[in-house]
Amino acid sequence: MSNYDSYSPATPSQPPLPPRTLLVRSRSNKVVAGVCGGFADYTGFDANLIRIIMVAATVLGFGSPAIVYLAAWLLMPEGD
Repeated sequence: MSNYDSYSPATPSQPPLPPRTLLVRSRSNKVVAGVCGGFADYTGFDANLIRIIMVAATVLGFGSPAIVYLAAWLLMPEGD
């Protein structure tokens, strides 16, 4: 038997990661289709903040957030 049989390297104790939630449309936190509410639940941000950013980006013409919203409406499954 060698001296290394019972050797176990010290590992720092890390808390387990929380389970990852799915990106789904929200049924309870929705104004139009629940896309912003679902994204808020997924990221942890406030849904109203995400809505304000989406509206401002649409009005100011940064890319095409309205098209992205419609695509998310069609592609994201509805949550429980």
